[in-house]
Amino acid sequence: MELLINLFINGLATGMLIFLLAAGLTLIFGLMDVLNFAHGGLFAWGAFSGVWFYGLTSSFTIAIIGAILTGILLGFITEKLIITPVYGNHVQQILITLGFMIVLSEMLKVVFGPNQIAAKTPPLLAGSWEIGDVIIIKYRLFIIVVGFLVFGVFQFILKRTKVGLIVRAGVMNKEMVQALGINIKRVFLYVFMAGAALAALSGVLMAPYSGVIYAEMGMEFAILAFIVVVIGGMGSFPGSLLAAILVGLAGSFMAYYVPALSLAVNMMLMAIVLIFRPQGLFTAKG
Repeated sequence: MELLINLFINGLATGMLIFLLAAGLTLIFGLMDVLNFAHGGLFAWGAFSGVWFYGLTSSFTIAIIGAILTGILLGFITEKLIITPVYGNHVQQILITLGFMIVLSEMLKVVFGPNQIAAKTPPLLAGSWEIGDVIIIKYRLFIIVVGFLVFGVFQFILKRTKVGLIVRAGVMNKEMVQALGINIKRVFLYVFMAGAALAALSGVLMAPYSGVIYAEMGMEFAILAFIVVVIGGMGSFPGSLLAAILVGLAGSFMAYYVPALSLAVNMMLMAIVLIFRPQGLFTAKG
């Protein structure tokens, strides 16, 4: 039983990190209909900038804030220079954002060097608690709390505020929203920047979790994020949360019991969902 609890906590923590990355994609891909394959690059920049800020200040709070601000800035640049010219054209979006993903990865090597960089866990979050034979790692519990907190905040914004109403209305009929005097392009810019901030937050939290960061990590985790968005349903925050938890738990248990299938299990989950429920577990209304 203790082993199952430990595997569950590990899988839940991994799932929450994937959710934070996928949540940004849910905003950008699901709500704005933009295929942003550069999303993983924003994630990687969040990790590297967070580690840099932490090394500079020894404050994990400042590291998180610095990473989020980096994500927002890069999100602004990406939307203005890369996404705006290709709105409505998925083929061009795929090509140009894949190219920009490579640019972001190579720029990491230019700025921070080509080698892997170690990422330390903040002293306050280091260590673990032992309850009987169950070992609860503090940092993983912290990630789980942050993940649920972010989910609650964004669900409230999207469902209970005027901003959320404008975003959802703009997705359904942007011409109507524009006719009401609301600058929908500016709204979508802010949505994109929020999605980029979530990607950067996921990156800075992933760094101490994995222990090392490297330029190619963006593409690896972006694939998991896209799988989660597809499984959960386009534009659905609850769907992304549930799908991320399923992916995290499946990976955790498979890595222990059937290591050979630990990499393939996510593709298997996506295939099963697409066969029996092509629209995903939830819809954008969910």
